[in-house]
Amino acid sequence: MPNYNKVMLMGRLTRDPEVRYSANGTAITNIGLAVNRNWRNQDGQTQEEVTFVDVTAFGKRGEAVGQYLKKGRPIFIEGHLRMDQWDDKQTGQKRSKLAIIMDAFEFIDSRGEGEGGGGNFSGGAPAAGGAAPAAGGGGGFAEDDDVPF
Repeated sequence: MPNYNKVMLMGRLTRDPEVRYSANGTAITNIGLAVNRNWRNQDGQTQEEVTFVDVTAFGKRGEAVGQYLKKGRPIFIEGHLRMDQWDDKQTGQKRSKLAIIMDAFEFIDSRGEGEGGGGNFSGGAPAAGGAAPAAGGGGGFAEDDDVPF
């Protein structure tokens, strides 16, 4: 049976990126992402649910996230799921956590400190020109009214 492990999320950073380096010099960046889901209940009232997700980025991607993004900034990420497992040092019980490993990301807004413009980043360098997203902050994504479902 074939397998497919792909995650795409858009949300806001819940804290400043934490960048550290491995013994061989590879950047390892951890971010917290808050992803909101809004809907209307049967009474027509707007409801909101927030999901908090931990994301890890490696190498140049991680360095770029650490350099250009801060708490509260929006980001679109593509990645894959990974199950981390360990033994709790205090209780001795087995623990596990589902995390996301970032494969690519896109800056959603162009405000910020200096050079952190819009554009995407999937490897060696940001997208050519690092152009800011279209007016309205949509980042090139369809508005809710344009989605056919």
